[in-house]
Amino acid sequence: MLRFAQTCDAVAATNKKLEKTALVVDYLRALPSNEASIAAIFLSGRPFAAYNEATLQVGGALLWRSIGELSGKSEPELTEIYRKHGDAGAVAADALPERTAAILTLIDVQQAFSEIAAARGPAAKAHLLRRLLERSTPLEAKYIVKIIGGDLRIGLKESLVEEAIARAFEAPLEQVKRANMLLGDVGETLRLASAGKLAEAHLRLFHPIDFMLASPVESSEEALSYFENVAVEDKYDGIRAQAHISQGEVRIFSRTRDEITESFPELPPALAGLPKDAILDGEIVAWTPRGAGIPARTEASDSSPLGRALPFSTLQQRLGRKKVSDKTMRDVPVAYLVFDVLYTGGELLLNRPLRERAQILNDLLAAPRSAVVRQSQAQSRLAFEDSDGQSLATVLRAPVATATSADDIEALFTAARQRGNEGLVMKDLDSLYTPGRRGKSWLKMKRELATLDVVVTAVEYGHGKRIGVLSDYTFAVWEGECLVNIGKAYSGLTDAEIAEMTPWFLAHKISERGLRLEVEPKIVLEVAFNNMMRSTRHESGYALRFPRIVRLRPDKRPEDADTIETVREIYERQHSA
Repeated sequence: MLRFAQTCDAVAATNKKLEKTALVVDYLRALPSNEASIAAIFLSGRPFAAYNEATLQVGGALLWRSIGELSGKSEPELTEIYRKHGDAGAVAADALPERTAAILTLIDVQQAFSEIAAARGPAAKAHLLRRLLERSTPLEAKYIVKIIGGDLRIGLKESLVEEAIARAFEAPLEQVKRANMLLGDVGETLRLASAGKLAEAHLRLFHPIDFMLASPVESSEEALSYFENVAVEDKYDGIRAQAHISQGEVRIFSRTRDEITESFPELPPALAGLPKDAILDGEIVAWTPRGAGIPARTEASDSSPLGRALPFSTLQQRLGRKKVSDKTMRDVPVAYLVFDVLYTGGELLLNRPLRERAQILNDLLAAPRSAVVRQSQAQSRLAFEDSDGQSLATVLRAPVATATSADDIEALFTAARQRGNEGLVMKDLDSLYTPGRRGKSWLKMKRELATLDVVVTAVEYGHGKRIGVLSDYTFAVWEGECLVNIGKAYSGLTDAEIAEMTPWFLAHKISERGLRLEVEPKIVLEVAFNNMMRSTRHESGYALRFPRIVRLRPDKRPEDADTIETVREIYERQHSA
């Protein structure tokens, strides 16, 4: 374990990607494959493989208390160390006493993590955590605490670990990436690479695959400059969702790869009737069935005879709930609009062109199902009813149109906006499904005030009616592997949302100076603004004019936030002749 910690320190000490990778390559080559596989998982910032559902459930308070008890330092002393480093792992390295010898192995730490995950209650977990830290040198404790926190903070992303595995075992990088994607286990990927058996990696159902992403475009003409065979779908104001279905079991995952099945308990029964195992990609939206308060002119322009999507603010009432009542399901019904299939009938379809995947999806949703499923003549649809005959969930094949000209796209865009949707998503019918990539095969056109997805880095106490709550948010975008601040906003969220977020920020503060708290960069916001200016006020070199928060984005990970490159592109577009 000491060699692992020393390697992490060396990786953190350089900003050069090639040097980071070379350090990891040398380290992995020097280990037996069973230990190297554990190291690969730890180097990815996780205690367990990604597919593994075990969780340590060790929060910051328990870590802090354990470090305090073992170090013998007072609360003010620990706070001063934390303010100096801004990292709980570094606090452990600074505060804990030296050990005479390094005795921990990677296998010991892995076993300890398993025991902590299995322990019931904070007292049992605290006992096991203290026992692990007591056996650690301060440097080992530094990285044990970092792994428990889920972030090594050494500038080493999982993609670099994949590169290191490829170089260490002379394997094609694309094969390493593919195996890790399918298995959700970078340790098992390393074992296969070391044995020359990467081709044997098979899909592990109920482990989410990264989503393919769309790039923004400004105009119909720009969209057509990338490809001619255009499939056009509405861009819905919901949350992206990947559904895994096998032998009647259904689990649903968000774009952050978190399981969200419990927030939509009516969807699994509506999907379980599919005749084959499958992985579906689509959007969950709040849904109003046709005739339930939809204006006649909207119904007339809606291509779906079954209803329409509602704004995201309505769907938010369903997000993050561990229990959803029948009343909530009736008050805020949802639909799962499916637009792609990634796997079915034992075959992974990522390398099939979209036109083939679309036909497979059509056939899958149109196939005979159980007796409780009704078939709509208009499109493939699954629907289930409660005891009163009211529809609780709908699964639809997202309507698709084709376009061959800018006029076609403009007409479809206008119709989408009339249906209350955000805009369009345009897809190349010849495109393969590329997980985690934002290329030019899928394009999105919204045409609204510019927006950015940003990460909250600091918060401040408000004034007036918001005194006592943290309502002023400073936010940042990515520049390489660093976050650089670009603005501050205090409007857009409701009082209830601000009240709900305040205790979260207090529990995740890094430092405090007067009314301002620096916080862990984990919360993603969507912010809108009227214009962008060059400015030395923020580290990014830019400032936003009239920024306001559009919404919280719990469906996005911090790493999904926008980059400084996107900021520059928006600036150039806004300030070009």
